[in-house]
Order: sequence, then C-alpha cells, then structure tokens
Amino acid sequence: MTAVPEWMRPPRPEGWYADDLDKLPEAPRHTELIDGALVFMMSPQRVWHARMVTALVNSLTDQAPADIEVDREITIRLDRWNRPEPDLLATKAPYDPSRTFYTPEETLLVVEVVSPESAHRDRTVKLRKYAEAGIANYWRIEEEDGSPVVHTYELDGPTKSYAPTGIHRGKLVTAVPFAIELDLTRLVPGRRS
Repeated sequence: MTAVPEWMRPPRPEGWYADDLDKLPEAPRHTELIDGALVFMMSPQRVWHARMVTALVNSLTDQAPADIEVDREITIRLDRWNRPEPDLLATKAPYDPSRTFYTPEETLLVVEVVSPESAHRDRTVKLRKYAEAGIANYWRIEEEDGSPVVHTYELDGPTKSYAPTGIHRGKLVTAVPFAIELDLTRLVPGRRS
C-alpha cells in the first residue's frame, strides 16, 4: 500500500478550507476545493478543450470593456469550503499579478468547457455552487461533433439559481455581462479560416 503524502492530509477533522489552497505548494496544478475536499484534474487535458479555452479567452478579451479582465484557470473563493477553478472567468477586479483567487462579488461570468472527467461537476455541482454564490452568468460549453455548443445561464437573484437563457450553435450574441458576439464556427479548435 502506498503511503499518502503528508501534504494531502487535511489540516483539521472537518477538511480543508479555501485559504488552505495557497499553502499547498506540492499540490498538482488545477487543484480545486469542493465541499472541503481537494479535487485534482487527474486525466490528461484534451487538445480540443485547451484550444477552446484559449480561443474563448482571446475572443472575450478582445470584446471586453477596459474595466473587465478575462482570465483562465484562476480559482473563485465561493465560501470557506469551496474554491473551484473555472476554465475561464470575466471579472471587474483590477489587475493584480499576485492574486490567486477572485470572489463571487468580483466575478461577472464563469465558463466551464466540459471534459469527460469534469462533466458531472460542470453540469450539476458547479452550476449550483456558482448560482448560490451569486455569480450573475454561467456558460457551459459542450462538444458536439467537434463543434462547440454553448449553454448560457443567468442568475435569478431571489432564488439564487440559474435560469437557462439559450443553447447556442454557430453563433452567440448577448449583452450580458457585456456586449459579446461569437462566431462559434471560427472557435472550432484545429480549424483555421
């Protein structure tokens, strides 16, 4: 039996806290905290996923107003026990090169590009947690025959749950959280026009 490395042992009986992530230099890249438990991305990332995230970061950065930052793979401190790492997020926080997380109050949009290993978390767990934390917009991107399909959601404030606002193939046009127009056919990883 292989011994568990000391850094993987929770520091307290009730598990890990969000602030503990900054004290784990041995943790693998893309370590998240969900309900006080560490979650590691253990499977290799697919090229489709990586290129989709890059294309979205570039497209949204080009369209974002000057006071909105677009980042990839930075955690959001939802509460004491939850610090997920979305694939992409747009925030109204000023640029700070030393920051390691954003808060829900600073976050305008969260985007998850679904992978086989993250599908359940992206479709159910994170959907609920981001809404309960008050993040106004959530996009989930699925692969359908090699093309992106974007499922968009907007927060219903009183219920702290997301209402679906569309399923987009080919093109996505929205005014929230800022004016965005995406030609999804041009975002298809591996295809150049």
